[in-house]
Amino acid sequence: MGFEKCDYEHTLFIKTDQRGKILIVSVYVDDLMYTGTDPLMFTSFVSSMKQKFDMTDLGNIRYFLGLEVLQFPNNIFISQRKYALEVVKRFGMNDSNSVKNPIVPGVKISKDIGSDERVDKSHYEQLVGSLMYLTTATRLNLSYVVGLFSRYMENPSVKHKLVAKRVLRYLKGTAHFGIRYKKGKVNELIAYTDSNYAGDIDDRKSTSGYVFMFSSGAVSWSSKKQPVVSLSTTEAEFIAAAAYLHGRSKHINVRFHFLREMSKDGIINLVYCASQEQLADLMTKPLKLGTFLELRKSLGVCSELEVNCKSEDKMRSCSLREDVEDTN
Repeated sequence: MGFEKCDYEHTLFIKTDQRGKILIVSVYVDDLMYTGTDPLMFTSFVSSMKQKFDMTDLGNIRYFLGLEVLQFPNNIFISQRKYALEVVKRFGMNDSNSVKNPIVPGVKISKDIGSDERVDKSHYEQLVGSLMYLTTATRLNLSYVVGLFSRYMENPSVKHKLVAKRVLRYLKGTAHFGIRYKKGKVNELIAYTDSNYAGDIDDRKSTSGYVFMFSSGAVSWSSKKQPVVSLSTTEAEFIAAAAYLHGRSKHINVRFHFLREMSKDGIINLVYCASQEQLADLMTKPLKLGTFLELRKSLGVCSELEVNCKSEDKMRSCSLREDVEDTN
């Protein structure tokens, strides 16, 4: 059928015709969704698939692998509202008071729990795993704090769990939040990188963070403790900048020359970013409430209530199963 498999995501297939139009198909077991730039390619694809498989076309996608998709004329909104509410309920936080930020600025936790009471390790691991799925799909503004308390799964304490429970309280009040992608915005891939120098009080390793933006919304992100101890803020920044392009090398001189060559060849354009415009700052440290809310908005994270238009570009979903409950 002329598809090429993506080198980095093995369930993603791309087809490009002679006119330069594209069709993108994502497959998960016997479910798939597709999108692209030409409705005629949609029709041809569905027709050819139905000739080979007993397939049900479920129409415009609304729900896929826990992701909820709303399509409007000028926006596409992706969230995990149902899953977020299930997580809050599962861990007994339904009756808790919601908070406006997932972590209090200045909070520090460490492996040294002293006389602090230990908590059930299995329950703690389940909590971390449930929140991790949110951070990888739509809730990038939780990436730093979830990554922080996930470091202590080996020997969790009450203090560690209190930090995690605050995230659940924040999630309760923002379950309807997701990422909005706006039509007509500059379709240029922009990456922000930042680091929090020597932020880990156990080993003084820094935290790297990056965010890729496209059509006013985040499309890829990471918050991760660096593998080596940086000897300066400059080294920490270089490690953070190189991590999103070439995460394998631990040596600062290799990273420096790698970035230099990429910039020289015109593959990337390195630009200084002022602190107030540094979106990746949210991925590396706890922030004051005002700054947190401003950066969250700039990343495209917003409430479903703020999205009030309808979208012309549609993603559609299909099932190869014979008996499928139409959730659309």
